[in-house]
Amino acid sequence: ICKKSYDHSSTYYNLQETLHKWPRSSIKGLSLPLMLRQFTLHTSKTRSGGVLKIVREHYLRDDIWCGSEVCKECKDEAPVLQEHACIESNLCSYPHYLIPDTNVVLHQIDILEDPLIRNVIILQIVLQEVRHRSAPVYKRIKDAIHEKEKHFYTFTNEHHRETFIEREQGESANDRNDRAIRVAAKWYTDHLAKKTNGGSLKVVLLTDDRSNKEKAEQYGLIVYRCEEYIKSLIGNPELMDRLALKPDDQNEITGSKLLFPEHLPLSRIQSGIKNGMFLQGTFHANRDNYLEGKVFINREGEEINEVLLQGLQNLNRAVHQDVVAVELFPKEHWVAPSSVVLQDDSPNDEDAEEDETENKLKGEPSDSSVLQPTGRVVGIIKRNWRPFCGMLSQSMIKEATRHLFTPADRRIPRIRIETRQAANLVGQRIMVAIDGWPKNSRYPNGHFVKNLGSAGDKETETEVLLLEHDVPHQPFSQAVLSFLPKMPWSITEEDLKVRADLRHLCVCSVDPPGCTDIDDTLHCRELENGNLEVGVHIADVSHFIRPGNALDQEAASRGTTVYLCGKRIDMVPELLSSNLCSLRSNVERLAFSCIWEMNHNAEILKAHFTKSIINSKASLTYAEAQMRIDDSTMKDDITKSLRGLNRLAKILKGRRIAKGALTLSSPEVRFHIDSETHDPIDLQSKELKETNSMVEEFMLLANISVAQKIYDEFSECALLRKHPSPPPSNYDILIKAAKSRDLNIHTDSAKALADSLNNATVENFPYFNTLLRILATRCMMQAVYFCSGMDSDFHHYGLASPIYTHFTSPIRRYADIIVHRLLAVAINADSTYPDLMDKHKQSALCNNLNYRHKMAQYAQRASVAFHTQLFFKNKGIINEEGFILFVRKNAIIILIPKFGLEGAVFFDNKDKPSPHLSFDSEGPTLKVEEHTFRMFDEVKVTISLDASNIQHQRIRMALIEPVIPGVSVPVPESEPEAKKPKLDC
Repeated sequence: ICKKSYDHSSTYYNLQETLHKWPRSSIKGLSLPLMLRQFTLHTSKTRSGGVLKIVREHYLRDDIWCGSEVCKECKDEAPVLQEHACIESNLCSYPHYLIPDTNVVLHQIDILEDPLIRNVIILQIVLQEVRHRSAPVYKRIKDAIHEKEKHFYTFTNEHHRETFIEREQGESANDRNDRAIRVAAKWYTDHLAKKTNGGSLKVVLLTDDRSNKEKAEQYGLIVYRCEEYIKSLIGNPELMDRLALKPDDQNEITGSKLLFPEHLPLSRIQSGIKNGMFLQGTFHANRDNYLEGKVFINREGEEINEVLLQGLQNLNRAVHQDVVAVELFPKEHWVAPSSVVLQDDSPNDEDAEEDETENKLKGEPSDSSVLQPTGRVVGIIKRNWRPFCGMLSQSMIKEATRHLFTPADRRIPRIRIETRQAANLVGQRIMVAIDGWPKNSRYPNGHFVKNLGSAGDKETETEVLLLEHDVPHQPFSQAVLSFLPKMPWSITEEDLKVRADLRHLCVCSVDPPGCTDIDDTLHCRELENGNLEVGVHIADVSHFIRPGNALDQEAASRGTTVYLCGKRIDMVPELLSSNLCSLRSNVERLAFSCIWEMNHNAEILKAHFTKSIINSKASLTYAEAQMRIDDSTMKDDITKSLRGLNRLAKILKGRRIAKGALTLSSPEVRFHIDSETHDPIDLQSKELKETNSMVEEFMLLANISVAQKIYDEFSECALLRKHPSPPPSNYDILIKAAKSRDLNIHTDSAKALADSLNNATVENFPYFNTLLRILATRCMMQAVYFCSGMDSDFHHYGLASPIYTHFTSPIRRYADIIVHRLLAVAINADSTYPDLMDKHKQSALCNNLNYRHKMAQYAQRASVAFHTQLFFKNKGIINEEGFILFVRKNAIIILIPKFGLEGAVFFDNKDKPSPHLSFDSEGPTLKVEEHTFRMFDEVKVTISLDASNIQHQRIRMALIEPVIPGVSVPVPESEPEAKKPKLDC
């Protein structure tokens, strides 16, 4: 088994690790050419006075394959390294294999991923070091190894008799590993020379370590620096752009002026954290103000949960998501978060100073009631850099090779790169990686990675937003697809034996128009005893996705389906999502059913769960279901079922609200898409019907019922979902907004908040309550998945439920698949497996699911924003009424209800004299000349697309009413548009 898996490095490595844990006696019967080496790690005394010796066993072999086509002696069935390994090079005119050392893999992964680079030997010691030092690079190099066209081969040098070396006395671990790389390179050189009778096939070692290079040359190896080798490649100058800069190179292209404080060494940081001098946390940059950010403290039990940072010096080269060490300022130096919104017109000149903006920030008065713990970054514990999407700002200097790159994410600083193809990259979306940020450089240094396509192109922009939000969107691999059911598929006799046959029930689905991944169906019927039977039937995805296989691992990694405008990134392959698992009408499907017996007051008398077989009688949209309910002439079984469900749902909702469940609001929009160009031609706020609420109520009820069941059965490993209570400070802005209208909002509990919102009305202002609920939504915490054995707070604040989970959408959420598996085990419908009962692994899974769900939400918002820009692109200027949602020191943030759109009107325009501004944070209010703006005031604005900055196109608003001399603009005329065929999206 071991021998046949040599070309599957991960399998082989895992087998080796397992083998080394077995007692020697248990492998005596195996005919494997093993040699045992024992190492005494250390000795210690036991309590009884004896001596305990810790020994590690290490097995070596002499039959490990070299992986080359030229080797006939140890050749296996599927060679990886090609015999004619030719890359045109001025240095290496002969066929050759490359062996990169650890630092080359870590820092030049963009080079190694290029299609030109093939026939590379990745040593086991290198792979192990990369795995420990950088999980993202490890994944990327593993992907390259598994790409057959790349011909990357993993050689297990640590278990080969001739390439394994022991660490010498006084030798550091790093020096030992460098020596192991040289020994393996030497072995390959000699081995291939023997197999080719001294032929032309050579081995080239790549290292950027000067000492390692000198020793390799003394050893008789062919060795080059990575840059040296890449420069030698003929006809591929663009590869030079992808070289990561080394620290020495970075110092050469920066000035001598010290711009930032020195970062403390890690040893001082660790001791400072230990003695309480420093705090460790994750840095989050401010999306609206690049001169401000917060560090969220990671350690539980700390009195301070977050630290405010203001100004470039205090940010000290921290980049969004970096793990940093911060020093807290004395309380007298604490400040309030800035209320300044910075516009996206920062200069492209790399020497331009941000002093004016920073002085504005420093000059801002701090409200003592909102002062926050404030500090500065003293060191970086872990960089969380990734390749960033954005655009190149070409230098004005002719024939310059150094240019500034502006990331699409406003939280990321501009990056200085060297490229020789700047003229070709202008107007393109590109990817750039950061290499470092010297203390004497205003910007970090980086290198070009990839050209994504023309800016503004729909496919390119969609690719950018998927990459920026880390949404896995590559096609499903053959390994994943191999676990799909073979077609044609049908329900078997075995399925009928072990499942409840519910095909006779009048179940139906109610979904948005165009939905093909139908997760849920419902039914309601009257029983002979006068009670009602209500069922929620959910697609049985866990029947098709079995634990631990490649399909399951891919779904777990993706975590969720991502819905963009006009595009869906599935969590599972389409055969499942839109066919075999989708509960379409008039086809038999496998389901997991939650069935209640209720009285007519929607009180649950009995509940049971079963695997089932159903046949949906209708796939309805919300509008179609509503029409059936409202049409008194329709009396068929489906309509009767819907009316029963709708009546019960109203009772359930009323009961939930009475317990304190929140009814919040968020502006959502629906695009109408041109059937030919697929551009948005109309934009409207979504209209919710009773049937939306009807489906929601029964999904909530099913989720709560299942949550209680799996927790009762598995109190330590149930996957649940909670919504934490917001800290009181989150409600400050909501309370101020209500107070400005002489209303009081009570936030002692969810029930108190719900009652306050229900009672908050203003005469002749019907939209006021909606605005207040939109603002309340912004005050909420994020709901999260968690493992019951790792937490004690299960409460769902927004739903006012003591326990909750997700069961009803397994086609699009992996959490639901795990819940299905737990429920199946609880009712003896399936068997368990170790990971399902491991609370630590469940908790780690929850962390990934929370991350994927958050990124999916951000990606969806970005898609809406992009399509909104497309909609306004050809609209010219539109006049519309709106409401002030927030008041800032230099701007007002306006909501346009008709379009569900938010935008800012700035009053500190650089192109003309600014009006007199007076900001009061207590209100909050902003006085512009003689007019005072406050939250929820009605205004009239012009809306247009500002495409002057192609990188950050945005919706620009200008004030029409109220009329303020020198600020308001005259009312422009709108032009009628030609009608086009449209599709809902």
